[in-house]
Amino acid sequence: MSLSAEERERYARHILLKEIGGPGQQALKRATVALVGMGGLGAPAALYLAAAGVGTLRLIDHDAVSLSNLQRQVLYRTGDIDALKTASAEASLHALNPHVVIETRNEKLTEANARDLLAGADVVLDGTDDFGVRFAVNAACHDLGVTLVSGAVGRWDGQIATFKSGKTKGKAQDERLPCYRCLVPEIPPSVEPCSAVGIVGALTGVVGALMALEAIKEIADAGDTLAGRLMIFDGLSMDARTVRLPADPECPVCSG
Repeated sequence: MSLSAEERERYARHILLKEIGGPGQQALKRATVALVGMGGLGAPAALYLAAAGVGTLRLIDHDAVSLSNLQRQVLYRTGDIDALKTASAEASLHALNPHVVIETRNEKLTEANARDLLAGADVVLDGTDDFGVRFAVNAACHDLGVTLVSGAVGRWDGQIATFKSGKTKGKAQDERLPCYRCLVPEIPPSVEPCSAVGIVGALTGVVGALMALEAIKEIADAGDTLAGRLMIFDGLSMDARTVRLPADPECPVCSG
């Protein structure tokens, strides 16, 4: 898939990078990235993916924009309040980059529809705060063999990991990569939402941008991604650390 003269100028700073170059930019143009949740993480991630020239962005969210979203969901404006997030996001992303195809799915992802919503994606970004949705996304990505980039935030802390368990199905235990359920086997008994405990808005931008960076690296085959690793970021101390994630031999999703 060739790039037009306008696209070559638009993505010139990417093309100069030896890790991306022309072939990597063409791979980005061919790619489809699905974003589950267009909130604090999905909003900044979508902006950077659209700016990067990802060919198709599939936006999955059933919610509308509210006033309290605007503190961190930088894709939306005051005039977007009460509008569907997918519709507002589509308009903003097209204004940023008209070359990107935007697919909108105005529905809540569930275990029943996850495979249909995610089929055909090269990478899935999950920035939701619902563990039931996260489990459904993980299972669908594993079954479909799709790379999953998962991000989470709380108060001042964030974490991000990349899961490619579906691409290593059938390999020996020491060769398999973990899935999200290897990290979180069961839904925690009590999780306080950000509406109860608070969240610093800029943190969602940091983690959302890292999720977009992971997706770009995966598509362009650049550097080392977080596949099999978890990055933990502390916004108060500005400390970050990365830990290994082993595949759980008892995992209900990827051990079979």
